[in-house]
Amino acid sequence: MILPDGQRFSMKGPNPMQRREFLKIAAVGALAGVSGISSAAGSKRKPNFVFIIADDCTFRDIGCYGGQAHTPNIDKLASEGMRFTHCFQAAPMCSPTRHNIYTGLYPVKSGAYPNHAFAKDGTKSVVHYLRPLGYRVALSGKRHISPAEVFPFEYSGQKNNPDFEAIDKLMGECKASSTPFCLFACSNEPHSPWNKGDPSRYDAARLKLPPNFVDTQETRENMTRYLAEITYYDWQVGRILGLLDEHGLAGNTLVIVVSEQGSSFPFGKWTCYDTGLQSAFIARWPHRIKPGTVSDAMIEYMDVLPTYIEAAGAAPPAVLDGKSLLPVLFGQTAEHKQYIFGEMTTRGIINAPEHFGIRSIRSRKFKYVWNFTPEVKFQNACTQSGIFASWRQKATSDPDAADKVRRYEHRAGEELYDIVKDPYEWNNLADDPKYAEVKSRLKDHLLDWMRATGDKGQQTELEAPEHQAKNRSKKTQEPVKKRREDKRKAQRSS
Repeated sequence: MILPDGQRFSMKGPNPMQRREFLKIAAVGALAGVSGISSAAGSKRKPNFVFIIADDCTFRDIGCYGGQAHTPNIDKLASEGMRFTHCFQAAPMCSPTRHNIYTGLYPVKSGAYPNHAFAKDGTKSVVHYLRPLGYRVALSGKRHISPAEVFPFEYSGQKNNPDFEAIDKLMGECKASSTPFCLFACSNEPHSPWNKGDPSRYDAARLKLPPNFVDTQETRENMTRYLAEITYYDWQVGRILGLLDEHGLAGNTLVIVVSEQGSSFPFGKWTCYDTGLQSAFIARWPHRIKPGTVSDAMIEYMDVLPTYIEAAGAAPPAVLDGKSLLPVLFGQTAEHKQYIFGEMTTRGIINAPEHFGIRSIRSRKFKYVWNFTPEVKFQNACTQSGIFASWRQKATSDPDAADKVRRYEHRAGEELYDIVKDPYEWNNLADDPKYAEVKSRLKDHLLDWMRATGDKGQQTELEAPEHQAKNRSKKTQEPVKKRREDKRKAQRSS
């Protein structure tokens, strides 16, 4: 395990009995390279699953993705497993993303597409799929999911961060009882306010800002705090990996570390640009995943659940929107999906317009973005920040800053980008006749996807408040009404 200051801990190796078991697992893994994805089923022991997720971390900022953040634990994990360069989530905000991971369903299909939403009654989650297979399924840290009956995890956590003592206890109990476990360790870092870690590690004046940022002192100073909090998240990753080593569980555990949606700097979170939807994704599974490999397969967060189900020895149900990653992880294929879809609903976002729906589709080369209400000013918590205020101030005298402020707040109805040549999505090709066929083809695929998931476009956006109100009434107001009625009955009887 590597700590934020670069120190290393050396863990004692396994005892002879553990070593023999380890070699037996290794043999199964070696056979898997020839016989396919039967490695999980071929072992007498079901694998453990550990999924570690950040909160509002732009994938480009992590060290092994070429970023400036000091992330030695994550970088080391990448050298021990597979790093994905094209992983995406379905929505660029916290609550829909977490519902998406745990249910394996697109947000509109599960019902959890606005922020602070609820999954529809009867929806199944990872708990319902893995418990019958003998797993303990736990979540430690940030939740942001509802209702409880859809997500009956073993919960723990401290102020939206993982509880390492609880995780230690879970691993110890599962090791003692030979019970497989699935752990979701959910960090709140580097979600603002950026107040953890050591910003002095980063020199504001020497930071390299993304090309779509306005260069202000406020931006640079906030970047140092944000990067410091990514390093703090990296320390959390190291703690959890260290616990796996201490309990002798690393050899039989599939570890996945992700960065979640982009940061709350402009053009990241709350947008369907790649900075908002794309994620770091690193997977390590000793003797099953080849160390130091890089995959450019296009994958999504919702693929995690069917991967776990198949690795546990069962067939993923057809109802899931995700697709098992085992063939990619085991090096049997370099391809996974042809298109990636995204959706954004402003309902539930601080300072956001009531209705500003965004949908997107991405192929390997092009990204098409459809803004339902381009006449509405695009705003959110970001536009209320001191960072954006410094952009506005500079925009009064700097044409480049003025252009970036305008482009964030005012969107065209349609956007089309050559995502390979233009990764920050700046040169809109939607009105270029040379790309008319590309735009038409992508939009047709997007509309097919929307129909398949029950997404009615602007009508779905208009229904978002009703959906939230209905569920909140059902899940939170009914107990209040019952308590009031019980109180009235007690008063009448007295």
